[in-house]
Amino acid sequence: MAKKRINSINHKDTSRRVHIPSKEEAGYEEANPKVISKDGAEYPKNPVVHRGQDPELFWLNKYGDNDLDDMLNVDIRSLYRHEHISPEVLIKNLYRYVEKKTDQENLFGSVNEMFGNALEMDEIEKVSEYYKHQDGWSNRLIQGDSLLVMNSLLQREGMAGQVQTIYIDPPYGIKYGSNWQMKLNNRDVKDGKDEHLSGEPEMIKAYRDTWELGIHSYLSYLRDRLIVAKELLTESGSCFVQISDENVHLVRNLMDEVFGSENFCKTIIMQKTGGLTQSLIPGTSDYLLWYAKDKSLVKYRQLFLEKEIGEKSLYQMVELSDGNIRRMSKEERANPSFLPARSKVLRYTSLESANPRQEFKYKGKLYNQRWKTNINGLHNLVKKKRIYSTGNTLQYIRYHDDFPVTNLTNNWIDMGSGSFLEPQVYVVQTTIKALQRCILMTTDPGDLVLDPTCGSGTAAYVAEQWGRRWITIDTSRIALNIAKTRLVTATYPYYKLYDEEKEDIRQGFHYKKVPHITLKSLANDEPADEETLYDQPLEDKKKLRVTGPFTVETLQNFEPLPPDELDKIFPGEQDAGNFEEMVFEHLLNAGIKNGIKNEHAKFIRVERLTSAYLHAEGFYKTDAGERKAYIHIGPKFGTVSKRAVNEAVKECRTRGDGDWLIILGFAFESSISNESVTTSMGSFEVTRTRMHDDLMQDGLLKRDKKAASFVTIGEPDIKIEKNKKEATIEILGLDIYDPVKDVVNARSAADIAYSVN
Repeated sequence: MAKKRINSINHKDTSRRVHIPSKEEAGYEEANPKVISKDGAEYPKNPVVHRGQDPELFWLNKYGDNDLDDMLNVDIRSLYRHEHISPEVLIKNLYRYVEKKTDQENLFGSVNEMFGNALEMDEIEKVSEYYKHQDGWSNRLIQGDSLLVMNSLLQREGMAGQVQTIYIDPPYGIKYGSNWQMKLNNRDVKDGKDEHLSGEPEMIKAYRDTWELGIHSYLSYLRDRLIVAKELLTESGSCFVQISDENVHLVRNLMDEVFGSENFCKTIIMQKTGGLTQSLIPGTSDYLLWYAKDKSLVKYRQLFLEKEIGEKSLYQMVELSDGNIRRMSKEERANPSFLPARSKVLRYTSLESANPRQEFKYKGKLYNQRWKTNINGLHNLVKKKRIYSTGNTLQYIRYHDDFPVTNLTNNWIDMGSGSFLEPQVYVVQTTIKALQRCILMTTDPGDLVLDPTCGSGTAAYVAEQWGRRWITIDTSRIALNIAKTRLVTATYPYYKLYDEEKEDIRQGFHYKKVPHITLKSLANDEPADEETLYDQPLEDKKKLRVTGPFTVETLQNFEPLPPDELDKIFPGEQDAGNFEEMVFEHLLNAGIKNGIKNEHAKFIRVERLTSAYLHAEGFYKTDAGERKAYIHIGPKFGTVSKRAVNEAVKECRTRGDGDWLIILGFAFESSISNESVTTSMGSFEVTRTRMHDDLMQDGLLKRDKKAASFVTIGEPDIKIEKNKKEATIEILGLDIYDPVKDVVNARSAADIAYSVN
């Protein structure tokens, strides 16, 4: 098979975005909480009260503790780049490497080719300097809370009025286990099972924060995001919210408050493959609520479905090549491919209307009817052989090919089938067809689509296919990694650009068009209209398209979260003190394992310290007697920072009576993760120790498993062997610190505990 030319869509000319730094380039800003504002105007939590038009929905804590505090307060933070990704460059590098046209070993080495106009700075003194410059557009995959990210786009980057369509697919309900997927290849997620709980700290925190008051918290969560989303929309923009029947009534009321009932466009019914309930009548539909920022200006492109031929169709007659008309046989209705060659499928429709009666002679017989057209028009229909006599009345012959499509309505009963579908392999995967229709109805190529509920990245995937720019957001690292993998490995048809010479995507594609022949156009001898099929661009089979360049970004101050901030997150029984007590209990019960068989250090006692960076001292037995270790406890919902480790090391050195410094954390900054698991500081060793995710699940797990709560994780030594088109990675061994014997042991690959999924 001939190798296809690889292309991707690059958005040029007017498609610009602010140039944002990596965290290495700019460091961190302090969080900057402010009331969201635009040109000095504050954004109310409930716009309907200020408009005085629509009824208001009340829920618990709608305005927080102070009923007068009705303005939305959100931190204004910055976004940082983590990666530049360009699948087109990666594939071209791979071709060159396989064909031995280059000695380059790093396939990712030339990714910056796609970002040649990026701003270069030797020194960055202020983060804000970045946001004064513009880059050519690249799409964006962003990790962080959707409200904070959208507010950053709005306030930091000045993106008010730039998004054409927003698609929000929030959790349908408030059950904890309803939206997690721990592995890409396992869709078996069950609510209430310990092994199916999320292990991501940001998701645990989001769950506790967001759903504390059940449906009341849910409405506040959605309300805040809709308010900011509205400000991001263009004047012709649209917002879609996908929801189930459980809360659709509340969400529609909420959207009336934010957008105004006058900007409600339609409720779209999406039929599912089957009901999910075993009691009462099964539910087989989800719903899309469609609102415009301004309904009088909303951008809308009519979509069409192909008209059926067969059992369920009104087109039951067939005109043969000799002009004779007969009814289709049962076999032909079941399978239209059995129809004779050069035959035309048709139906009869009435010529009756509310007009006054008139006489018209056809084939020697006089007919007196209320005609849909005038007498001259009837003569034209006769000339075109569009009149058929059924005895006492005349009818109009409508061929299937006159208008082979029908308008798409708000009843989407075909969600289980259609063009360009992928099998659903992710629990959170939105139906491609639903997103495709929403995007094609309300945007043009080059327009910007925003999805603040990324999930498996369906919105980005579909927007990329149809040449739209996109931004997608998710709190979950797992969701973004799934989306990134999906986008990097995706291939799309290459659609012919209308302006192929300049490769200007804003001019759109060459689309298939179909005739729209009507009784009126035939009767009046008018040229037939044409309809554009926006979901059927013409395809160049010799080319293949991959995902265009995109950046992976994260929200400023997403990490780290210092331990002294924990009591602000969970006041009362969920404060930092209780978390530390739980850590101490697990240290006494399970100790710290080194990842090899059953070897671990067991603590005799653990005592709390008042230090900011050394939180406890623990005593454990070794072959040489009792030893003392200092313990730093990383944040419950965040990442252990390099600064925190440095301060702990300084204090441990100052005290001078400890043999071991243990850094406990759920996650570590990349600068720490790249270092050895154990580092010698002369008189003591420093060990990076992973806390088990179960420690974050306080109150959610049915069983408290104290085994293997703390494990030191070594970085393996590897060797890469290349053999023509294949590469083999060999794990040589692992060095792990043994605190009991106070030695660093070299382990073989056979000693490493691992599993294959």
